[in-house]
Amino acid sequence: MNNVFHSILDNDFYKFTMQFAVTRLYPDVMARYKFINRGEHQFPTGFADELQKQVSAMSELYLTLEEKQFLTDNCPYLSPTYLDFLQGYRYDPKEVVITQTGAHVEVKVEGYWYRSILWEVPLLALISELYYKMTHAERVSDAEVVQRTSDKVDLYNTLGVTVAEFGTRRRHSYEVHDLVVKELTNHSGKSFVGSSNVHLAMKYGVKPIGTHAHEWFMFHGARYGFKIANSISLDRWVKVFYGDLGIALTDTYTSAIFFEQFDKKHSKLFDGVRHDSGDPIEYAEMVIAHYEKMGINPLHKTIIFSDGLNSEKVELITKHCQGRIGLSFGIGTNLTNDTGLKPMNIVMKLTEISSIDISWSGVVKLSDEVNKHTGQPRMIELAQEILGVGKFAPQPE
Repeated sequence: MNNVFHSILDNDFYKFTMQFAVTRLYPDVMARYKFINRGEHQFPTGFADELQKQVSAMSELYLTLEEKQFLTDNCPYLSPTYLDFLQGYRYDPKEVVITQTGAHVEVKVEGYWYRSILWEVPLLALISELYYKMTHAERVSDAEVVQRTSDKVDLYNTLGVTVAEFGTRRRHSYEVHDLVVKELTNHSGKSFVGSSNVHLAMKYGVKPIGTHAHEWFMFHGARYGFKIANSISLDRWVKVFYGDLGIALTDTYTSAIFFEQFDKKHSKLFDGVRHDSGDPIEYAEMVIAHYEKMGINPLHKTIIFSDGLNSEKVELITKHCQGRIGLSFGIGTNLTNDTGLKPMNIVMKLTEISSIDISWSGVVKLSDEVNKHTGQPRMIELAQEILGVGKFAPQPE
């Protein structure tokens, strides 16, 4: 089987922005990640061996001069020092351990955080693509992929909304991903604003989109405490980017807790927030109420909706929110894995961190949806107790 990855930039943009921040602030931190097979998919015999071959081949990838110039021209907040570092960066396959027992596959990553942070998205994309290839699942034709994408773009244009493509991690394949972004670029009108995939953003001359992920907040919770995790995460982000990349992710310790701590300084400084779990309409009402409470016109701020979106959800959210707050959409699986096959339900999460002055400590994510909580059960319970959420939430008298 040929190598799946051909560019080091075939990754989500927020992996590079977070890597830059980690190299600046936390170069001594170690990290562990673990593959989570939420969909309980059964993997064919030999899957781990093929995945290992693809992982090993990734050590050959490097930042080309053309790619470095693209980042220089389009991402001025990434320092020349970081781009020089990235030019010398090579994936180290020894950081990845893959095992298979029957139809069960385990994937773990361990290494310095500034290095291991780039593995998550490519590993998920590899697992997805190899799964479909090795199970001989037949997708719809290229023409049908293009037509489905075209139909969605027509709706987005009619609704008058902006959409970014967020589908690298659960794409059917690189081939499908490429077809989708090409069609979005050629057919979009004003709706398509960019891609989270830096390689394809460069290939099709669109904006790379992204800021940070849950792991940024998860690290700070484990390192400094759950109660100050949100505020210190935002402060450290500002320290690195000085107001650029100003969309804040809110649901690492539940959005309710986030907005209790999202003070006027941060509310004014950040351009908006990203929705990634829970009911989108309830979330929109929470955000609008928060900005109004802060004396901020919600129309001057933006919600990026990015949780399991399809055309119907986009239309529903738009009709509810349009004219009340700025809104945009990051659509992933519904664009890059709408192929007539059931998309995989897989994630890879940061599980533990350590550094010179602290031993390995588990990290926690308390999503707005209970089934998306991640972390060791005792650590989840401890975070809930400290923050007063979940079963530890104050009960009405």
